[in-house]
Amino acid sequence: MDLSAFDLKGKVALITGGAHGIGFSIAEGMAQCGATVCFNCSSEASLEKGLAAYKAVGIDAHGYVADVSDEDAVNAMVAKIKAEVGPVDILVNNAGITKDNLMMKMSEEEFQSVIQTNLAGTFHGVKFVTRPMMKQRQGRIINIASVSGVIGNMGQANYSASKAGVIGLTKAACLLYTS
Repeated sequence: MDLSAFDLKGKVALITGGAHGIGFSIAEGMAQCGATVCFNCSSEASLEKGLAAYKAVGIDAHGYVADVSDEDAVNAMVAKIKAEVGPVDILVNNAGITKDNLMMKMSEEEFQSVIQTNLAGTFHGVKFVTRPMMKQRQGRIINIASVSGVIGNMGQANYSASKAGVIGLTKAACLLYTS
């Protein structure tokens, strides 16, 4: 596939939840377009697996462990990336979890942990990359949502609510940063 129209040389891309799955695939595509890839994951074990996976496909990625639901951890991660690699030019808020259960059986922890990771994690990423992006007068933020955020899904009240929130947050951020 010809990716020449997507020249990302000189750009630093941060993909949250980028150690595997959809995040890894997004990061792989960005690397093919020339971006310097930084990825985030929630544990040292995931970091080691992620770094090995990137190395196996020939990508020299930078990995960072941070819980995206923790505002201070995301702030520190973004600062560390800026110091070690450069300011984030592209943020892909991809980190997400599911803890499916029927609402009548869903625990408060199952509900809150999904909201905190999927929605608050997206908010934290946007919050800490926007000011530097505005100062450099360029940047891109991609928030990964789901059709479940529009139509809902049985057994996924927490996930559907979190992704509906991501959709609303994205719309609000677009209004703020484009006006």
